[in-house]
Amino acid sequence: MKNNVFKGSIFIALGASSYGMLATFVKMAYHEGFSTAEVTLSQFSLGFAGLFILTLFRKWESVPETKTSGIKSIFKLIIAGTSMGLTSIFYYMAVQYIPVSVAIVLLMQTVWMGVILEMVLHKKAPGLRKIVSVFIILGGTILATSLLKQSVSINWTGFGWGMMAALTYTATMYTSNNMELHFPPLKRSLFMILGGLIIISFIFHSSLNHGFSYAIFLRWGLVLSLFGTILPPLLFTRGMPLTGMGLGAIIASVEIPVSVLMAHLLLKEPVSFLQWVGVILILFAVVLMNIKKLFGLAPSMV
Repeated sequence: MKNNVFKGSIFIALGASSYGMLATFVKMAYHEGFSTAEVTLSQFSLGFAGLFILTLFRKWESVPETKTSGIKSIFKLIIAGTSMGLTSIFYYMAVQYIPVSVAIVLLMQTVWMGVILEMVLHKKAPGLRKIVSVFIILGGTILATSLLKQSVSINWTGFGWGMMAALTYTATMYTSNNMELHFPPLKRSLFMILGGLIIISFIFHSSLNHGFSYAIFLRWGLVLSLFGTILPPLLFTRGMPLTGMGLGAIIASVEIPVSVLMAHLLLKEPVSFLQWVGVILILFAVVLMNIKKLFGLAPSMV
């Protein structure tokens, strides 16, 4: 049992770390002159192709035929996947204007946004622990984004893109954990990535006819699709059943320090002591919010 939990923890940590590396790779692509359109289109098209190839070599788990074959269910997953595509667009737009260490903190506002969404959809007030966690996250965000420093000039364009990314990421997290769960995880990921690819293609279709650099596919597309759309779903779907949602959510928050550290090491972005304090506060809030799940629930399939 302990070995399974440890194994699951490693899978989730690797998946979260993969996500944490993305923004740094995107910013490095920007430094080489590539655009948001080129980055997102290459990531999702190669990611979809990679997942599709994987489905050809994998036997589906036995599930009721009437459910998995429904066009309506597939359509729902594709629609849900559009939020995933929008999240990438908004997040990658944000890192054009603000440091990666700030962008990842803004993206993680999805934690308290998810609490509000749950309250609205389920008509149930959050408990004291969740309310306290929300305020800790907000306090950590103020520190991690240096909002209190008068000498720091906040780029509100990047800030706005970051908050929009958090909104769509909240929708992605909700649909990923609640929609069409009877589908095998890999198949669900495939259709959601397709939805993301469709919305990205719709938004950036004009870019394909005006100076689109196909060099992005070989230069950064393979890396972004591997770490952003192929490895994380596979690792999370392997790890979550072994750890349970509570421990899984806590371990997945390693994405934040990994993102900040990668940006500091590869992009030489300065990270102050107060920013690290803010990151630690956000991580603490994630632990506090999931502590009941960690000790009160047995591991379950997601």
